Amino acid sequence: MPQPHTDPPRSICLLRLSALGDVTHVLPLVHTLQRAWPGVALTWIIGKGEQRLLEGLPGVEFIVYDKKTGREGMRALRRELAGRDFDAVLLMQLALRANLLSRAVTARRRIGYDRARSKELHGLFINERIPADAGHHVLDVLGAFARPLGLRQQQVEWRLPVPDDARDWARAQWPDDGRPTLVVSPCSSHPLRNWSAERNAAVAAHAVAQGWRVVLCGGRSQLERDTADAILAAAGVPLLDLVGKDTLKQLPALLERADLVMTPDSGPTHIANAMGTKVLGLHAATDPERSGPYSDRRYCVDRYDDAARRFLGKPAADLRWGTKIERDGVMDLITVDDAIAAFERYRADHPR
Repeated sequence: MPQPHTDPPRSICLLRLSALGDVTHVLPLVHTLQRAWPGVALTWIIGKGEQRLLEGLPGVEFIVYDKKTGREGMRALRRELAGRDFDAVLLMQLALRANLLSRAVTARRRIGYDRARSKELHGLFINERIPADAGHHVLDVLGAFARPLGLRQQQVEWRLPVPDDARDWARAQWPDDGRPTLVVSPCSSHPLRNWSAERNAAVAAHAVAQGWRVVLCGGRSQLERDTADAILAAAGVPLLDLVGKDTLKQLPALLERADLVMTPDSGPTHIANAMGTKVLGLHAATDPERSGPYSDRRYCVDRYDDAARRFLGKPAADLRWGTKIERDGVMDLITVDDAIAAFERYRADHPR
């Protein structure tokens, strides 16, 4: 394996297609690279929706790959990158599609994951690896891609690009009347991580009873609309329904206005965290220490170890990094009392 170089790179290609939360976790790495080498040219191969979220990020050229385009999209990417040479490519996604896509990038240094985290033939597409002691949380692991380049990610900052008109839209959704606001984003892109509508509704009703405003948010899929309708029907109290009404550029501004966001392991977890908002994360299918809100996990519900013992027959500590327990019924391990207790922990720490 080549040894780390000390000469500043002129150009670096980042390859991380998805998902919304994970590309948010790449932002501190981008800022680390730009602080060390203000003139470095950064090119990021990214997914379609993820690019919409990060559009306007200073000093970064985005090249969009839509996974729906399959092999034709790969050929188009190869044509777009023809004749370009990068000093390094950071292959930050382990999926086979991303590994194959990286073949379109010409770079003398191809930096990837350590052996323990590698899968899907990842080792065939790289010639350097991040250190095995990169950390446990996804953000720390992605930050470790700076280390073969001779840097350490010692400062974590997101600076998610949010335009003024997105903040204007968010401010118009409810008045600044002093009431605390709980935003409930009930759906992940992985349905088996989602908590039931009835349990979301029970926590929403509890929050309203404490004088809180509760806002529902989510995308435009039929699952998200049906889930929101079920929550509205079961809550028995007025909730502000914004499901399907915001854009990806407006979502960070919306979450920024919340006092607390309740959500399963999802993009809004990490976007809210990046905007400085506390998160009541609902974790049973995934490990909150790996993929919970990076800055503060005090208000997360953690039933991951219970899920590991019930569904896999071993404690969470014995599972491989990144193991997901996406099984029918896994989120039922989280009770309404669990989430209300987390909500009350937040209230105790932030008295009005």
